[in-house]
Amino acid sequence: MAARVSRVGELGGLVIVDKDSGLTSHDVVARSRKLLQTKRVGHAGTLDPMATGVLVLGVERGTKLLGQLLLTTKAYTATIRLGQATNTDDAEGEVTATTPALHVTDDEIAAGVAALTGDIDQVPATVSAIKVDGERAYARVRAGEEVQLAARRVTVSRFDILARRDIADGEFVDLDVAVECTSGTYIRALARDLGAALTVGGHLTALRRTRVGPFTLEHARTLEQLATAVDAEQPLLSLDIDAAVRTAFPLRDIDESQATDLRTGRWLEPVGIKGVYAAIDPRGRAIALLEESGKRAGSVMVVRPRGIGD
Repeated sequence: MAARVSRVGELGGLVIVDKDSGLTSHDVVARSRKLLQTKRVGHAGTLDPMATGVLVLGVERGTKLLGQLLLTTKAYTATIRLGQATNTDDAEGEVTATTPALHVTDDEIAAGVAALTGDIDQVPATVSAIKVDGERAYARVRAGEEVQLAARRVTVSRFDILARRDIADGEFVDLDVAVECTSGTYIRALARDLGAALTVGGHLTALRRTRVGPFTLEHARTLEQLATAVDAEQPLLSLDIDAAVRTAFPLRDIDESQATDLRTGRWLEPVGIKGVYAAIDPRGRAIALLEESGKRAGSVMVVRPRGIGD
C-alpha cells in the first residue's frame, strides 16, 4: 500500500478523470483518495451526477494549483429534448409540461440557438449549487421552497446543432449539440431557454464535458482505468506537477540563483508578463507561480519550497 503513495510523489500533480454518469464530483474525489492512498485530493469545478467527462483533480501539492488554474472556458457535447420541460431542466427531474414539437422547423431552431449565442444573461437552473442566503439553491428546492435566481452574464462562444432526431413516439425533437462557453454557464439552462423560445419546452437528456481550460478527454481516464493502472503499477498521474504547470501557464525561464531566491521566499524583478505565470529553472522544473505588481514578481504559489522536490 505504501508503494502507491510513493509513486504519486510528494509533489503530485493532476489526475484528469473521465467521470461516469451517476457519480457526484465528491464521489470521484473520495474514490480517487482510496486509489491513490492519499487524502490530499481535490477537484476544480463540479459536474452534475448525470454528466460525464472531464473533471480535473489535484493530488498532493497539485491541490494548491487548483485555485490558480484558469479554467474559465469549457466545452461540452449534449442532447436537448424539445417538447418536454422538467423541474430541474434535465432528465433527472419531474416532467412539468409536454408539448408536441415535431412541427418546429430547422430554421426556427437555428434562430433560437443564435439568440442564445454570444454574451447572454442566463438564469441558472434552480437546482444549481449557487448559494441563496448561505444555503445551496438545490437544497432549498428539495425542501419545497420556491427559489428565484438572478440572471448572470455568461458567454456562449459556440452553440452548434450536430444532429436532429424526430421522435414520433411522444412527438419530441432530440438535438445533439456542441457548446463552448465560459465558466458558470449552465447547459441545461440553454436547453430550457431554447425550448421556451420555441414554445414547446425543453430539457437536457445527456451531457458530456470534453474540455476544461487546456485539459481535454485526451488527458483523461475513467476511475476504472485508474484502478487498473494502480494494479498494474503504471503511472497514476495524468500530468505531473511540471507538466501541469507547463500546460496551464505562460513560462519564464530563470537561473539557479533566481530559483533559490523563490524557493526561500524571495521575489524577482518583473519582466512584463501579465497574469499568473510559471518560473522554470534550468533543469525544466517548475519552481513557483508568479504575478507581477509594481517592481516585484512575487510568488502566488511556491511549487518547490526549499527541501521539497529536490
